[in-house]
Amino acid sequence: MKTFAEYLTESKHTYNYRIKIAGDVDSGFMSEFKEKLKQFDVVSMTAPKKTPVQKELKDFPQYNNESMTFMDVVFNYPATPPQITQIVQLLGMDPNRVIMQDTKYADSIDEERDTQDAENKNLLTDTDYPAPNKEQKALSKDYATGPYDHAVVKNAYKSDFTVAGGKTPPAVTSNEFPMGDKSPVGTTKNRLPAVHSNAR
Repeated sequence: MKTFAEYLTESKHTYNYRIKIAGDVDSGFMSEFKEKLKQFDVVSMTAPKKTPVQKELKDFPQYNNESMTFMDVVFNYPATPPQITQIVQLLGMDPNRVIMQDTKYADSIDEERDTQDAENKNLLTDTDYPAPNKEQKALSKDYATGPYDHAVVKNAYKSDFTVAGGKTPPAVTSNEFPMGDKSPVGTTKNRLPAVHSNAR
């Protein structure tokens, strides 16, 4: 028969989190950060792991060309993301560079991203198009390098059809209007007004 202490140990609930930090983290900050986390009664804590520099951090889309440090922690008492961001802010770090996620949720997100990346890669490499035949290969080569002697390239195709109702006479534009043969400047003499004197 189990003792009361054994039942208590088995029923005890723990809280598993993954803490991610964008950018480089020095050892001094990490030591102080671990010390602050003790308030949640740490059961276990993995050593911080650092990713290579990435063009885009999927957990931190606002930061580019940076690495990411992450660690898994198990607490006896629950913690909230605002509590963790407040701790790093008190230690002098930008709180936007830190996120905390439930470990199972973080694992599922990473798995989903890996699947999506694999599908995107397949889309770039796989194709449902049939292999080009001999004529298509020849046309492709000619369009790419010349001598450009195909009728399509030379625009040699001509339409040969008759429109119902006959041909429409060309429209008359302002270019067809009769034009004068005199210059508007200097051809007509200005008419001067008659001047009357008021002198007596």
